Order: sequence, then structure tokens, then C-alpha cells
Amino acid sequence: MPISEINGIRLSHEVHGTGTPVLLVAGTGAPGRVWRTHQVPALLRAGFQVITMDNRGIAPSDECAGGFTLDDMAADCAGLIEHLGVGPCAVVGFSLGAIVTQELLIARPDLVREAVLIATRGRTDPLGAAASRAELELFDSGVKLPPSYEAVTGVMRGFSRATLNDPLAVRDWLDVFELSPVSLTASRAQLTLDVIPDRLPDLGRVRADCLVIGFSDDLVAPPHFAREVADHIPSATFLEIADCGHYGHLENPEAVNAALIGFLGT
Repeated sequence: MPISEINGIRLSHEVHGTGTPVLLVAGTGAPGRVWRTHQVPALLRAGFQVITMDNRGIAPSDECAGGFTLDDMAADCAGLIEHLGVGPCAVVGFSLGAIVTQELLIARPDLVREAVLIATRGRTDPLGAAASRAELELFDSGVKLPPSYEAVTGVMRGFSRATLNDPLAVRDWLDVFELSPVSLTASRAQLTLDVIPDRLPDLGRVRADCLVIGFSDDLVAPPHFAREVADHIPSATFLEIADCGHYGHLENPEAVNAALIGFLGT
């Protein structure tokens, strides 16, 4: 993947194909290649140019171990769009990537033509704050969990009851999670960003058309949080996809891709 200096750091990114550009912003701990299996091929077939990136904190982009903010991550997206000369473009964000995209929509509306916000939220609730504190305490303890344990907890937290009740699907996902970086192996700096202030009032300033996607069985970002985001953005549409957990873009990529392409292609 090419590496460019953006905002004083090394930022890894990849450009796929030609056509109308779409920037994909991954969630906590995930590299840009998490989009390659499902979303990149579907968008390429639909005639889009697809840009993926490794957010700061995720190698080979700079780790920035001293810490960073959501503003820094939004500025990285803005800097990459300007560096590639593709603005204004469509931006798709998942989880933390969707929260970063929301900040980009507020700070640099000139660079975003339209946006898709997947499994997002505009505020932190007490349970979410407690979960974030627990993740940080585990990280700071120095305890290294076995990959098999991380795989089990990742699958249990990330997928719907429909998938968890399917023995073959569970076996496959456990293998994937044990071997791949989809689980939460983020830098500490990324983990600190999981607790966000109430940004719902500020989302009223967003002027781009947005599609907000929630997943019915999401335990990490329950769909009512995504609906709140859609309710506060003046030109937003909310879509809830059934029988999906937090990783709905991996669990039911056909439904997510159809929604993406249907929205971006209009």
C-alpha cells in the first residue's frame, strides 16, 4: 500500500479502480484491508473508485503512541482526500470510522459529497463508557489474551443470534477472528476515542445527504443510537438491517452493499 505524509504522519492508503471516488474509513483496531473481501469488490463492480486507509494507530500508518483525537483522525481523512485530489467525494465509515466521518462532515463539509454512517452513535451511554474503561484497563494491565479467547469474545459481541445459532457459521467466524486483525487489537490511542461527548446537537449543521445504517442485534452500537444520528442530520435516511450484529457489513454484506450502492448511485 502507498504511504504518504499527511498532517505530519505517515498514512497508509490504497486506491482501487477508477470512477466516482468513495473513501472507506474502518473502525477501532481494523486495518483498511477489512473492506477488501466484500465492500471493495461490490463498489468496483458498480463503477466506483474505492479508497481505503489504515487509520493512524494502525500499522503501517504511524502508531502515534503519544495519543490523538477524533479531530486528528478527521483531519487525516481530509488530508488524504486533498492529497489524492478527489474531493468532494463520498465517505463511508463504520463504527469509530463513522464517528470520524461525522466529525469530517462538521469540520470540512466542502470535502464530502455524501456519507454513509454504519453502526454509529452521536453520544456515549453509561454502558458504552464502562465498556471503554474496561478495555483500557485490560490494555494497561499488560495481560495478553490468547487469540482463541479474543476470537470467542469478538464473535459473541459482534454477530447476531441468527449467526450464533448456526454451528457452521460460528466455526468459520471463530477461525477468521483467530487468524485476522478484525478483533480489537487497536492501539491504546484508538481505544481512548470510544467515549465521545454528545455531538447530536452539532450534527444539525451537517448539510450533506447521509445514509445511516444500524443493525438490529448490535450490542456494541445498538441501532437506536444510529437512529438518533439520522434524526439529527437534516438530510439523512435511516436503515435498520435485521439479523445482524455489530459486524453487519461482514455478516450480511449483500444487504449492506445493496444499501451502499443504492444510496451512492442516486
